[in-house]
Amino acid sequence: MAQTDSRLRLIIVGSGWAGYYIAQYVNTDIYSVSVISPRRTSAYTPLLASAACGLFPFSCAEESVRVKGGRYDFVKANVLAVDFDAKRVRCEAAFDDDAAFVSRGFDLEYDRLVICPGCQTNTFGTPGVVENALFVKHVSDAMALRKKLFDQFEKASLPCVSRGEAAALLHVAIVGGGPTGVEITAELSDLAERELYSLYPTVAPLLKITIFDVAPHILGVYDKKLYEHATERMLAHGVRIATSCTISRVDKSLLHVKGQESVPYGILLWVAGNKSVSLVDGGLAGARKSEKGLVRVLTDGHLRVKRVADEKKGSSGEEVWEDVFALGDAADIDGSPLPTTAEVAVQKAQYLVQTLNAQAARARKPFVYNPRRLVTYIGFHDGIAQGSGVHAWSGRQAWLSWRSGSFTWTRSWRNWIGVLVAWVLNALFGRDVMRL
Repeated sequence: MAQTDSRLRLIIVGSGWAGYYIAQYVNTDIYSVSVISPRRTSAYTPLLASAACGLFPFSCAEESVRVKGGRYDFVKANVLAVDFDAKRVRCEAAFDDDAAFVSRGFDLEYDRLVICPGCQTNTFGTPGVVENALFVKHVSDAMALRKKLFDQFEKASLPCVSRGEAAALLHVAIVGGGPTGVEITAELSDLAERELYSLYPTVAPLLKITIFDVAPHILGVYDKKLYEHATERMLAHGVRIATSCTISRVDKSLLHVKGQESVPYGILLWVAGNKSVSLVDGGLAGARKSEKGLVRVLTDGHLRVKRVADEKKGSSGEEVWEDVFALGDAADIDGSPLPTTAEVAVQKAQYLVQTLNAQAARARKPFVYNPRRLVTYIGFHDGIAQGSGVHAWSGRQAWLSWRSGSFTWTRSWRNWIGVLVAWVLNALFGRDVMRL
């Protein structure tokens, strides 16, 4: 990319919560901005389960990264590597379905670089997961879930399908007992009660949902009182919860659980954790990374990327690249680890925008995370919520707090209005779930 003006060249790697926010609010009078991402839309990940189950159109759960007016450039590509000394990123066009473009590479130069490529779903190397499971990272995943769900119901409704076979087709296995897995379970349970029993009266009673988790209980991020409440309420509504389970292998229609009998399933959702992307694993030579758990780029308190100690040059290992920042799920502050949540990513992005707009490589004060309440929907107008202190609650109030997130997470008036209109239409006519 040729530099055609006096503005600083700012490259943002990734278009998730952090990258998209920075692109929206950084001062383009100061920076010539380029967003590099393999996806042309930015998903509201907390809204994907709701969209899949018909609470609002899929379009309300994402925003277009490419915008009118030329505020910034969008490049649909993957960043393969960063040359920090030359201030250059190596890219490859992101068109896997087009052989003519899939290997076309190019370099882009920067004055300042923001690294926030996010994470991918962790399969833990379990055989058969990639080939047979559905994930919940993008709107395309939510669409695939809805299509698969109704395909299974149509198959189960065929006259030639036995009740036993129909029950297997309508068994939804969810691997991962964290908030994402529980919220998907809750939305599917609500969908069954409000729509599926009317649409498929003969086979809908056969729908079963099972949560599998390697931990001794689900929702481990919550206090004992709250996760026990969630477990009790979900069990009362027919959800099966299998804890202390290790999935050893996945076949097309069988889930192999270590030390137990194989479990037939019709739909497998894998939401068991995060794994670093290839750029973080091998494309950031010289950057310091975490050594335990999820591999993340380490930064100082001002979100500047730390450098690996170079004994030949006499560096101490506490040095940073002044013009390179990292945030989101792919990065963490050295010595002050934070969870991989949208809230953390957005707060860091807000902090970094202030730093960039002040044209300072270092803000006056380091980043401080302001913990917000953690809320999870558990189905049937019930939820659990936990504040930053000792305050915790459950029930309808927690559900309302969670449901309000459909508005608070939405970044545009168009989507905010779209969600509201969809809710009104749902109340009047039921959910429009049969169409993608």
